[in-house]
Amino acid sequence: MKTRTRLAADIGGTFTDVAAFDEASGQLLLGKTLSTPSRLVDGISHGVDKAGARFADAGLFLHGSTIAINTMLERTGARTALLITEGFRDTYEIGRINRPDSYNLFFRKHVPLVERALRFEVRERMTATGEVLIPLDEAQVDALCDRLLAAKVDAVAILLLHCYVNPAHEEQVKRIVRRRLPHAFVSASHELSQEYREFERCSTTVANAYIGPRVSRYVADIDAHIKKQKFNGAFLLVQSTGGLYQSRQAQSECVRMLESGPAAGVVGAQALCRELKLKDAVAFDMGGTTAKAGVIYGGEVLTASTALVGGYNEALPIQIPMVHISEVGTGGGSIAAVDAAGALRVGPQSAGADPGPACYGLGGTRPTVTDANLVLGRLAADRFLGGEMKLDEAAARRAISEHVAKPLGLSVAEAASGILRIAVSSMSYAVKGVSTERGLDAAAFILIAYGGAGPLHASQIAREIGMSRIIVPRAPGHFCAFGMLHSDLRYDFVRTWFTRLEDAPFAEIERIYGRLVAQGRKALADSGVRFSRTTVAYAADMRYVGQEHPVTVDLSPAIFRKRDSRGIKRHFDEVHLVRYGTNAPEERAEIVSLRATVTGHMNKPPLERISKGSPAPERAARRGTRTVYFEKKKVKTPAFARDALKADNRIAGPALIEEHASTTVLLPGDRMQVDGFGNLVIEVGRNR
Repeated sequence: MKTRTRLAADIGGTFTDVAAFDEASGQLLLGKTLSTPSRLVDGISHGVDKAGARFADAGLFLHGSTIAINTMLERTGARTALLITEGFRDTYEIGRINRPDSYNLFFRKHVPLVERALRFEVRERMTATGEVLIPLDEAQVDALCDRLLAAKVDAVAILLLHCYVNPAHEEQVKRIVRRRLPHAFVSASHELSQEYREFERCSTTVANAYIGPRVSRYVADIDAHIKKQKFNGAFLLVQSTGGLYQSRQAQSECVRMLESGPAAGVVGAQALCRELKLKDAVAFDMGGTTAKAGVIYGGEVLTASTALVGGYNEALPIQIPMVHISEVGTGGGSIAAVDAAGALRVGPQSAGADPGPACYGLGGTRPTVTDANLVLGRLAADRFLGGEMKLDEAAARRAISEHVAKPLGLSVAEAASGILRIAVSSMSYAVKGVSTERGLDAAAFILIAYGGAGPLHASQIAREIGMSRIIVPRAPGHFCAFGMLHSDLRYDFVRTWFTRLEDAPFAEIERIYGRLVAQGRKALADSGVRFSRTTVAYAADMRYVGQEHPVTVDLSPAIFRKRDSRGIKRHFDEVHLVRYGTNAPEERAEIVSLRATVTGHMNKPPLERISKGSPAPERAARRGTRTVYFEKKKVKTPAFARDALKADNRIAGPALIEEHASTTVLLPGDRMQVDGFGNLVIEVGRNR
């Protein structure tokens, strides 16, 4: 029988979300369950069951997870060694010597994932043009393997100078290490990045080796589990670019899925923007552990060639293409506490799924953002997850009273309100991190709010930033899983190539791009996945002569046909102006790297329209009223069932719109209208 279901599963720190799309009927099935940290694959199975789907009926399984980035942030990876060119042992620890906060007496630089005792020098040297200056000493590498065995390492990272031009030495070292340490996960830098910058490439390779054993086992376990469930289709994972890649690649290039779940949400937001003919939007995702934001600008998802994992001061750079995502440690499960100085703080510590917020009744005793929302009346204790999970309001009150209200001399309601204000302030920085910091005016963008907790706080965040319009998509609690259904097979390739723009030979540019595109087309052909069409996108990293850091400039095929170097320069000037607020049209520019993205487009599920209604919601949509605190005032607030709302229904705030996995809060002054696709379009009221 021909399989017809496409499954997508997103595992977060608190919940696991599943979306199942039946290609024959066009039906979208959804499932949500608590994540199972001890065995994450169980959460996927529970979610699939709740969605009423079966692996045996699926032809495609798409998956995104936070396991890779959590392994890095929590420092729970493998015991890893680094093999590096002789004389460069401390490159990884020295880094860039950035000191962003000059007068911070407590400043700490990044802490390497590999201690110095496990960094070993390899006798060899390539020149910057790829010629052998010092031959590889294979006997020395073999001797180093004895030391690696004695050190009982589980993973090995290999970084040899200039191997992005000529990988021969790295390939030789990897062969020796794999022969001598067959149990170890081995990662060589040229397999992940063909860009210059030794520190960034080193950090990327070490990260891949460090998370490799855990992530590869995780992917292999899922693969084995779904095969036992009689799944015979293609298993693909979401990359940090929002594109998909094969599970066998994910087991060796684990670092490419660092931001897989959040990236899928931004892809979903882009699909929504295309359907609604919107050009600019901020995608805001708040789950149980963190809040993330990405940007759609001019209809395209903004990406970055390098990400900093762990905050700017102590960050470890990862040099792979990814959706530009800003993340803060504030989610529904973020713990509120009063510090030694008497200040209230929210996050980044999280109650997660086990034990979870106090109101879950699973053993948690510390107050969280979810507890605050329950105490303030924004969540209904008997309607959480459609009534499947009853919340304990008394436990939430006890936790807030003991840990926040009494220490600060506040009432429970005042303490809960303070928790939310601090959380909103923190989350606004995620939005500013992908907009204002890139030279974009966040107030001019639409806020697309999703995740289980995103719609609860979207209006407050919009007011904090000055945004005037919010869109809450259908099933916001499953939106990242929904976004995976809109992802495509995607392969990104880059090649460092230093050339003054005015001297750049177009024939050589086309030759390099030709090689990159050929790699991408081969990867698509080897995937075994059907796609409807193939597209290629070109870009170049450029800078003014004398600058250190480049910006990425998208290049249209027309520029190559015309061989228009002046057109490339004008476009670079424009991008530089947006990014930095200044440019220098009279200055010469140079190319640093060339980039090509090859995409195999897959068929997407259509956005389903809902039936039309009148401006007033029908009686069946009304769920009565309850007392909700807004700015320290008790307000009788109407509640509505989102599933019963129809297109053109209008609701004025204050109001609560409830659905299975989320609640949308309309603050006093907000006005909401349901559009033809069932999205909640909110005009944000002004702060009084």
